[in-house]
Amino acid sequence: MSDLSSAGAAMSGDSSAAAAVAGAPVPDKGGKERSASLWADARRQLVRDPIFMISALYVLVVSSMALFPKLWTSQDPRDCDTGRSRVSPSGEHPFGYDILGCDYYSHAIYGARPSMQIAVYATVGIVLIGGFFGLLAGYYGGWVDAIISRVMDIFFSLPFLLGAIVFLTVIKRQNVTTLTIVLVLLGWPTIARIIRGSVISSKDLDYVHAAKAVGASNGRLMFRHILPNAIAPMLVYATIVLGQFVAAEATLTFLGVGLQPPAQSWGIMINAHQVYFLEDPWLLFFPCGLLVGTVLSFILMGDALRDALDPKFR
Repeated sequence: MSDLSSAGAAMSGDSSAAAAVAGAPVPDKGGKERSASLWADARRQLVRDPIFMISALYVLVVSSMALFPKLWTSQDPRDCDTGRSRVSPSGEHPFGYDILGCDYYSHAIYGARPSMQIAVYATVGIVLIGGFFGLLAGYYGGWVDAIISRVMDIFFSLPFLLGAIVFLTVIKRQNVTTLTIVLVLLGWPTIARIIRGSVISSKDLDYVHAAKAVGASNGRLMFRHILPNAIAPMLVYATIVLGQFVAAEATLTFLGVGLQPPAQSWGIMINAHQVYFLEDPWLLFFPCGLLVGTVLSFILMGDALRDALDPKFR
């Protein structure tokens, strides 16, 4: 009987170990189940991280401004009166009025939409394009990797800000679409290189060889087995680059090659009121504060996500 009990315990231990390897919930000593998933562990860590939660809340607020501006203000940002030009903030108008006598608070609320639009569209674009080419280069290697890597080197040799200025100056049409295209064109090589490195380190793992041995196609190997395990670095970078693209839009607009009036954005607000900094500094403080807070929140979220997904930081 003791031999049977021992054998049963051993079999139970083996099944628990197998379940853990497979990623299934494993009962602990207290009878509760714990998830062996990296993403579940990361989610629990992020929920307990106050910096991540505060940053995520700030991004959520800014996103709601971009999607539903009327929830935040009933004022029309185009309802202007030059007689109210540069009137200081008050209880009824917390941001005061700009140089044209428009309500500055409503201008700041509506200015969130183009900045967030460009950042989201450009990030989706570089993830799709850069992720695809990085996956091809890392998986196939050889001449495919050589060609894609040389193309990436060409784009890396062009300074980001200078390249954006040149392209937008040549295009001579500054709107959300053209800015998004330029940012995608200059931004995809970085994420392609990240995915390429992750794929190279993942394609020689045992589970990939096992899937190949049972006849899995190249497409199934890449998208079903390799990409899900190489996606974490891309997700971290995409979160950080969202903030970088918000800053890039404001920078290009401030330099005069980005969005142009009558469009509304934080970059336009900063550009239009830079000369009044010494007299009315609040005209710069409000749009700069929103811009810095948004960029910083995305960066902090990316850092927290990296720490949560990397076991070395636990």
